This record gives sequence, C-alpha cells and structure tokens, in this order.
Amino acid sequence: MNYSPLTALSPVDGRYAEKCAELRPLLSEYGLIRFRVLIEIRWLKTLADHPGIAELDGLSERGMAALAELEANFNEDDASEIKNLESTTNHDVKAVEYFIRQKLEAAGESPATREFVHFACTSEDINNLAYALMLVETRDSILLPAMEKLEKKLDQMGDRFLDMAMLSRTHGQPATPTTMGKELLNVVHRLERQRHQLGGVEALGKINGAVGNFNAHLSAYPDIDWDTLGRDFVQSLGLTWNPYTTQIEPHDWIAEYCDALCRYNTVLIDLSRDIWGYISLGYFSQQSVKGEVGSSTMPHKVNPIDFENAEGNLGVATALLAHFSAKLPISRWQRDLSDSTVLRNLGVAIGHALIAISSLDKGLGKLEACQEKMTADLTQSWELLTEPVQTVMRRYGIENPYEQLKELSRGQQITRDRLQDFVRGLDIPEQARAALLALSPETYLGMSGSRRRS
Repeated sequence: MNYSPLTALSPVDGRYAEKCAELRPLLSEYGLIRFRVLIEIRWLKTLADHPGIAELDGLSERGMAALAELEANFNEDDASEIKNLESTTNHDVKAVEYFIRQKLEAAGESPATREFVHFACTSEDINNLAYALMLVETRDSILLPAMEKLEKKLDQMGDRFLDMAMLSRTHGQPATPTTMGKELLNVVHRLERQRHQLGGVEALGKINGAVGNFNAHLSAYPDIDWDTLGRDFVQSLGLTWNPYTTQIEPHDWIAEYCDALCRYNTVLIDLSRDIWGYISLGYFSQQSVKGEVGSSTMPHKVNPIDFENAEGNLGVATALLAHFSAKLPISRWQRDLSDSTVLRNLGVAIGHALIAISSLDKGLGKLEACQEKMTADLTQSWELLTEPVQTVMRRYGIENPYEQLKELSRGQQITRDRLQDFVRGLDIPEQARAALLALSPETYLGMSGSRRRS
C-alpha cells in the first residue's frame, strides 16, 4: 500500500495533514536532519576561525561556498542522501557527518580539513542543539502567532458581548449574573499569561563532549579555553549555555516548555467545554454551513464539533506533553537512549495542539450569541437578588439577614413582587431601598460590563 494522508497511521499526517503543514519543515525527520547539518556546519566554521587550531587553518573559498550553499539551500534530496548513508552507518548523526565530509571532498578540501567535521563531539552535542532550535523556531514562528490570533478573536468577542447579561452557573445551579463578554475576557487573561510563560522558557544547549567535561577537546588542544568557546558557540545560536551536563543536556528546559504548553492547553479545554455548554443552553447558536451534515440520522442537528474536536486533540497533546515533561529529564547515570524515541514525538504533540487551536478558531467564528435566551433565563431567576438584599441588610445592621433570605427563598419560587414586598418591609434608608427595588436580574451585573486593568 502506498503512503498518503489516507494511509497514514497518525491523524497528524493523515486526516489533519493540512492543518499541520507548517510544522513539517521544522518538526519532521527532515527538520531534525536539517538542523543537525546546520549545527555541524556552524561548529566547523567556529573551529576554523579559532587561532589556536593551526591544523585547521581556515577553510578554502570553495569549501566555504559549499557549506554556505548547503546551509542556505538544504533540501529533501539532501536529507534523503543522508538517510541512505544512515542505512550503512546505522547511526543518524554519523550519517550527517559523512554527508558533510563528502560535500567538502567534492569542493576540494583536504582529508585533514575534513577530519574536523564533528570534531570532539558526541552525537548529543549536535542533537540537543538541533532540538533546541526546532522547538524555539516552532514556538516563535508558529505556536505563539497562532495563540495570539486565537486570543485576539476571543478578545474581540469579549468586547462585542461585554454588555450581554447572562445567568451564571456555579455547581450547575443559577448564580449571580455576569456577562458573556466578561466570561470570555476571563479566558483571554488566562491564555495571555500562559502564552507569555511559554514564550519566556529559556532554551538551553551544550557542546561539551561525551560526558560534559571537554575530555576529548582538552586532549587534543589543552591550551584552548573550551568552556568559553562552547558557551560562545551555543549563545551564537540564540540559546542559553548550560555549563553542567552529562552526555546529554538534561532536558529540564524542554520539560518547562511542555509544561507551559500543557497549561495553555488546559485553559483551552476549559473554554471548549464551556462554549459547548453555552451552545447546549442556547446561549450561542452556530451558523450552518451549506452541505455540512450534523447527524447521520437527525437532519435538524448542528453539532458543536469544532469544540469537541479541539477538546479531543488538546487531550492527546497534553497527555504526550505530560509524558515528555516527566520522562525527558530522567537519564540513567551519564546517558541512556530512552529519550531518543520520545523526542521524535514532539511534533505529534505540538501537531495535536495546533489542530485544536485551528478548530477553536473556526468554531468561534461560527458562533452567534442569543441575547433573548440569556435574558429569558435571567427574568425567571429573581432569587438571584437575595444576595444583594442580604448584603445591604448586613450594612445597616439588620440581624440574621442571610437566614431571613434563606427562609424566604429555599424551596420556594421567588418572584419580583415577592422579593420587592420583602424589601419594602426592611428598616433601611430610603435611598438604599430605592436602589434595591430598581435592581433586576438583568441589571445586577457588578463590574462585569467593564474591562479591568491588568
């Protein structure tokens, strides 16, 4: 059977392939290979520029041109060539080394010069930096912009519905009124905070040899300050130097990255379920799309599928990210290989998160608020005003206000007339009485109709 999105095992590369297309150059096997090639080239150039490495007295113009061409125009054919080499080496990073050496040989570089490709490196020196660049670029160029776009849509909806009064529900029961806009702005505030935390995760890197001590480096060039050279090299890639590692950079920062994305996802799951509930209550309707079918047997249905799709994908993403966070910082003694397969699934987790964001963006764009339904629920809920009444009673020293309102409302229908008759009988200032009598469930909104300062 030929491979295609129809025969893919993962929905990330199958059903949802189009939604994940922009991740493919970064988080695929091709992307990992491309970043490995980039690191190897940059390290070789760094060594060539160092005055203490006389044996590598600069690269020839042809060699430099070959490396520049490879760095700028690395393509799928190059990646396939490296995979072919790997079929012989049975080692992915060694295949990258041999590939670059072949390119330098074709450019006329000497055997001595070519031996400085991957000089003093362990595979993890290359891999940790490649994964760091992959995750940083994915975050900065894809995830954060997608998050900002979604937050902007929610923020605009919050403004549009800021005066749209609705019944709150705490424990599933009618509660103090709010506005639909304020509830959406709650989510925006939470999402912005989590996005900033994801954006602030510091990506660490190392290039210090087999167990993190520069052993091989110093055996060849004992007079070079390898710690400074390694630090400067890692920082030149836009990463933060980690001076203390074993063979691997310990992945603590990747766990922080995954945890931050998990928290963002959790807020989105909360949003998805709330919107689903509001649709069920009739507070939102969904624009029907010509040709779409809501149910295979019930023609009238327009299901909240975008929010259900988002919730499902967020759950898968979060489960994977939580595993990465718990597993990746753990490595037996100075190195075991159990992180290798796990790291290759980063694209799957981020893919599911991106699919969810796309589904939410689509679903939010189809919503139409139903003020009539919200108002109808409010006008039948005069018991909500027992809260302000008993609070005003407290202010003016009336004994047992809570108990009095409890006696009035528990198990009994509270109507407008019944509540206002109670208020008229209170021994409170006339101005306070008038304010309570002017209240209705639709106007008892506190500050929910105004934007807060952050």
